[in-house]
Amino acid sequence: MSMRLRVALVAGLLAVSGCTTSGLSSGGGIVPALGGGDSGASNGKVAARIINAMDGGLIGGTVGNGLSGSDRRKALEAEYRALEYGQGGQAVAWKGDGRSGEVVAAQPYRVGSQDCRQYSQTVFTTGTPLVARGTACRNADGSWTPLT
Repeated sequence: MSMRLRVALVAGLLAVSGCTTSGLSSGGGIVPALGGGDSGASNGKVAARIINAMDGGLIGGTVGNGLSGSDRRKALEAEYRALEYGQGGQAVAWKGDGRSGEVVAAQPYRVGSQDCRQYSQTVFTTGTPLVARGTACRNADGSWTPLT
C-alpha cells in the first residue's frame, strides 16, 4: 500500500469514525528485546521483520542523514520501543557512535481497529538538534506502519 493511500485511508477513517484514546496492550508486544544480547535467533528474526516493516521510520528521512547504519538501527529500535511500550510524552533515548537521540510518542488513539500514535524523533549532533515528526499505526502482527 502506498504512503499516500495509507495517509488518505487514515484521514478518511478519522473523519468518519472520530478518534478515541486507547491504551496499548502491555502484554501483547511481539519483541521483548530488540537487537543482539541473549534474545535468541528467532527473536532476532522477529525483531528484524518488525523493524523492517517500519520502512525506515522517521530516522529514514532527512533527520537521519549522516548517521551510520548502526546508529540508524538504534534510532529505529527506539522508535519501535516508544511506539509499542512508551508512556505518552516520555522520551525513549538511544545512543550511537558519536550521535544520540530520543523518541517521544504521544498517547495512543484508535482509528478503526488500529492503535495509532503521533511521535517525534530528535537526533542530537554537534549543532542544533534535528527533529522529525510523524504518525504510525500498529498492525495486527505487532509491527508499526509510519503514515507520515
